[in-house]
Amino acid sequence: MNESTAKNATALRILLVEDNPTNQKVALLLLKKLGYEADVVNNGLEALTTLRQHFYNIVLMDIQMPEMDGLTATRQIRTEFLPPQSPWIIAMTANAMKGDREACLEAGMNDYIAKPVRKELLIQALELATARCHDLHA
Repeated sequence: MNESTAKNATALRILLVEDNPTNQKVALLLLKKLGYEADVVNNGLEALTTLRQHFYNIVLMDIQMPEMDGLTATRQIRTEFLPPQSPWIIAMTANAMKGDREACLEAGMNDYIAKPVRKELLIQALELATARCHDLHA
């Protein structure tokens, strides 16, 4: 990561939506190693509540969660938060079967990463998200 990427990383507000404590720890550690920080909530309902209270550039969204799943939460976010307040949503899911990526994109997600998350793919997704977020807010 170069100096300008590091500056972008600290300027971004990331929300991790993940119900599994182990997956939360792994994701937060990986993000930290890449120079990012994130807030964490446990499901889609908590994500909506948090997004109503704080602006986030990027949401890393699990799909299968209690209370409200990631697809439902994403559809609600897309209805409630219009650009430029709408976050860039990246699916981070173990759902890696044929059609899962398409379902995530159809729900309104911007990108998709299968679990277990590979560092290189997360870097690519965050760089794309950063570029798009800066374009939207420029």
